[in-house]
Amino acid sequence: MARRKKLYEGKAKILYEGPEPGTLVQYFKDDATAFNAQKKDVIEGKGVLNNRLSEFFMNGLSQIGVPTHFLKRINMREQLIRSVEIIPLEVIVRNYAAGTLSERLGLEEGTLLPRPIVEFCLKDDNLGDPLVAEEHIIAFGWATQQDLDDMVALALRVNDFMSGCMLAVGIRLVDFKIEIGRVWEGDFQRLIVADEISPDSCRLWDIETGKKLDKDVFRRDLGNLADAYTEVARRLGVLPTNATHAVKPTLIN
Repeated sequence: MARRKKLYEGKAKILYEGPEPGTLVQYFKDDATAFNAQKKDVIEGKGVLNNRLSEFFMNGLSQIGVPTHFLKRINMREQLIRSVEIIPLEVIVRNYAAGTLSERLGLEEGTLLPRPIVEFCLKDDNLGDPLVAEEHIIAFGWATQQDLDDMVALALRVNDFMSGCMLAVGIRLVDFKIEIGRVWEGDFQRLIVADEISPDSCRLWDIETGKKLDKDVFRRDLGNLADAYTEVARRLGVLPTNATHAVKPTLIN
């Protein structure tokens, strides 16, 4: 498919005009960033892995009735997706204490939470994606109360699916973030899962060893990020069992 007009470039992806109205082409980059892009690097093969992993999760969600923007994978680095109006919030689901939750509440990292906790952050890099309350969201018109109820329900369904997928391959889903977009079907609005679901947006720990298999490997200089993502992909069956590196030719078509 010929690449079309670039519409947006973020830290990890580029969006291009799609071949049909209402579609976009999402390109996954090899760029890795942390601490609001204060730490940067290029990790060869990362975009290929995230493309395949996000495809795997989005397809799985669709199969259980969770609507997503994903239409099909085009090639090693690109997906055809549905164009949506992104709600300017990151929706975070936490199953165990880690990251900023541990820092804010003084919880030991790895503490099992009494129940999954859903948080919202405003999508604004200049402000550091600050945590916001539902009162802020409604008062400033970022989403309605009905939107919030629907977003929480979607996020918890994603959590159930993702937790099961990971548990089956010996990985603990510590937390993750998703973005949600609005689509219109006639006069009716529908909320769907958008952006991506990959180790870039999840915390994933090996259940037996506690080894980190997510972007914390890059954040904390714990090893090779591509190797960690490759391990996740291999366990989930996205990579052939004889693949040893996140090299582009080894991925299953």
